[in-house]
Amino acid sequence: MPPEKAQDRPVPKAADVMDGLMQPRPLTIAHILERVERLYAHKSVVTAGAERLTYAEVAGHTRRLATVLDALGVPVGARVGTFASNTRRHLEVYLGVPATKRVLHSINIRLPAEHLEYIVEHAEDDVVFVDRGLLPRIWPIAGRLPLVRYWVVLPDGSDAEIPADSRILDYDELISAADPFAGSFEDTFVLADENLASGLCYTSGTTGPPKGVLYSHRSTVLHCLGTLAAGLIGLCESDVVLPIVPMFHANAWGLPYGAMMAGASLVLPGASADPVHLLTLMEAERVTVAGAVPTVWTSLVPGLRAHDLSATRFLLGGGSAVPPALSERYRAAIGVPITHSWGMTEVSPVGVIGGTRTQHRDADADEQVAVRAAQGQPLPLVNVRIADVETGRELPRDGVAVGELQVAGPWVAGGYYRVDAAGSFTGDGWLRTGDLATIDADGYLRLVDRVKDLIKSGGEWISSVELEAALASHPDVVEVAVIARPDPRWMERPVAYVVLRDGSAATADELLSHITPMVAKWWLPDEFFFMVSLPKTGTGKLSKVALRDAARIT
Repeated sequence: MPPEKAQDRPVPKAADVMDGLMQPRPLTIAHILERVERLYAHKSVVTAGAERLTYAEVAGHTRRLATVLDALGVPVGARVGTFASNTRRHLEVYLGVPATKRVLHSINIRLPAEHLEYIVEHAEDDVVFVDRGLLPRIWPIAGRLPLVRYWVVLPDGSDAEIPADSRILDYDELISAADPFAGSFEDTFVLADENLASGLCYTSGTTGPPKGVLYSHRSTVLHCLGTLAAGLIGLCESDVVLPIVPMFHANAWGLPYGAMMAGASLVLPGASADPVHLLTLMEAERVTVAGAVPTVWTSLVPGLRAHDLSATRFLLGGGSAVPPALSERYRAAIGVPITHSWGMTEVSPVGVIGGTRTQHRDADADEQVAVRAAQGQPLPLVNVRIADVETGRELPRDGVAVGELQVAGPWVAGGYYRVDAAGSFTGDGWLRTGDLATIDADGYLRLVDRVKDLIKSGGEWISSVELEAALASHPDVVEVAVIARPDPRWMERPVAYVVLRDGSAATADELLSHITPMVAKWWLPDEFFFMVSLPKTGTGKLSKVALRDAARIT
């Protein structure tokens, strides 16, 4: 009999479409705990260079924390706040809270009192875990937070006074007195819904009240796997990972969860961001991967050559644009540039990773610098596009068209916690980021500016990001921020706020001469303000809002 021809076969009916026969096991953070406990028990977690525990010990404490939460009567689904630095105890809460079906709410420790009060009240936190050294920062508002039943103090070496109050408990005492949870966290979650909430982070609130982004177990695990993707961040078992970015900043960009999933050792810096402390940790622990905002990377530059950072293979920068000059200073000093990333709290937060790819191997040095200056390509499962701000029409990926960046994916927020923010999303469900960008034919994203930070002068747009990058390339410039100042003739004109390196005598004229070949003449700032330091947001980014307020610019 001749073989059946394709055209003779019956067309499958809709009813013939089949489901796969794979096990419907949910993606949960409990699996991360189970994995690190079983496979990488011998690997280490170092805090501030002063404490070294194994993952087996961390998992043991986490099992005890599970029974502590039960004993305290914390309901399933309740929000559990953390007001803490990057430490081993905070890591245990990172694991124990979501692994027992509660919701981890990491709170920005640098927020003003009014924002702290709003966030804790809005989240309806049931219990708050707080570093002893940070207790004096938050305790003054405790009386205005009646929903918080307990404040659990995390010992951190501080001798800060602890008020006499029955609601204040000691973490180490609770853990040492508790029986460990005896079951399998993974088995506990076999029938659980992977879409259960696992974590809650609030945006910085620069354009209104902070908004809560509610992560799920599924989104967190998928984001975690994204950080393991080879050729991007590519966390692996042989890595030693240092999350300098705070654990309250969108789960430290997923680095703690990603490191544990991969089996990498963790180095946590504690409460100090002192450059010598951080560089000493990187040298002593042979750190291979570290992540921080550009202001932190800038602070480390003077000490780079005084420390052996030869183990370093990957430095991640995010939170705001990394000036190309800063990245190249690291490449010159230690052979590793700072790799750009782009993301936001609503994107869990990593959506795009930079760096060169195989098509750039034969590019000359200047072309490679230009590629490294881009934010990069989206992680697997993340989709990005740009759209006309006024019409919403999708714009071409030609590296020229500039539009609002929109993003979609399984770890991208589809709404905000207890807030109606329909204008933040498109009709087809994409997140509107408020960033202006280009996307080229290779899918490389390049940020142009925030919509609110663009400067419109004489009917033409000026990118504060590009102007800042040009100024930052001057060897004496440590930090720079460019904002718009109202102008009766041109509508707006750029002004620059600059921090120079110690001992520099650079003048405004010298900086103008430096950037004149790099930008259009009408982009040149009308005025320079030289400052000792620039104001920062709670996550360490430059605060243009504070600069505008100080200059009475609205």
